[in-house]
Amino acid sequence: MKTKPFFLFLFVLISLCSSAEIKSSADRIIGYYYAIDDATQKASQVEIYRATDGKYYGKIVWLQQPLLKGRPVLDFKNPDKDLRNRTILGIPLLNGFVYNSKKDEWEDGTIYNPANGNTFHCIMKFVGNNRLKIRGYMGASWMGLGKTAYWPKENNLRE
Repeated sequence: MKTKPFFLFLFVLISLCSSAEIKSSADRIIGYYYAIDDATQKASQVEIYRATDGKYYGKIVWLQQPLLKGRPVLDFKNPDKDLRNRTILGIPLLNGFVYNSKKDEWEDGTIYNPANGNTFHCIMKFVGNNRLKIRGYMGASWMGLGKTAYWPKENNLRE
C-alpha cells in the first residue's frame, strides 16, 4: 500500500517537469527581433514578451526613422480614427499568441501592419536558432493568401 503515494508523487513530479519544459520552449520566443517592412523598406525592432494572461505579444521598440518632418511617425493608416494619432513607436504589433508544443509554433494570434492599417491572422515558428518565420494571412493559412517574413533575433534593444 505504500507504493501508491510513491507513484502519485512520481506522477506529479513528472507532470511538473513536463509543464516547465513546455513553458521554457514557449518562452524562447521572448526577446528582440529586427524587422524590415517590404512596403516602406523601413527598419524596426520588435520586442516579443509574455503577458500576465500567458499569451505572447510584440510591440515596436525601435525605429530606424522615428521622425517624419521633425515629428514622430503616426499610425495614420489605422482604420480606427481614434488610433491614428498614436505614434508607431510602442505600437502593439503582435497580439494574443499561444504556444502549440506539438507543432512547435505560436498560433492563434494576429499581426498588425501599420503600413496599410490591416490586421491579419498570424503564426510564428523558428527557422534555425535565430530566425523567426512570421506568416500573416487572410482566411486559412493553407489558402496561400498571405505573406511571410523572417526576423532575426537580436540580443539587445537598439539605441
